[in-house]
Amino acid sequence: MHPEILAQEGYSSVHVDDCPVREVFPGIRLRLLWKAQSGAQAAVLEMDAGTSWPRRDIHAPGPEEVYVLTGTFHDGARDYPAGTFLHAPAGSWHVPATAGGCTLFLFYPEG
Repeated sequence: MHPEILAQEGYSSVHVDDCPVREVFPGIRLRLLWKAQSGAQAAVLEMDAGTSWPRRDIHAPGPEEVYVLTGTFHDGARDYPAGTFLHAPAGSWHVPATAGGCTLFLFYPEG
């Protein structure tokens, strides 16, 4: 490891297992990984098998970027297997669900 990397201001790291878990809906948990002063943030969302968002997930004020880490994510219209990247522009919406369970990496570039 290069010591000069660690000395850079703002450079940080965290292990997902060390992040507090917040249940956002039954069987759906969020782990906040990072949040900037601007409001940008990164998180991991864990969805148990057979769970779904109880309403539309509207992307506001900015976009949402999703990478499916494990399982299969369903957006209300189609399935996305592990390894899929999705970009949802500001103002768009979906109804997150999963039949078999999934884990997602979420990034919100705007606050």
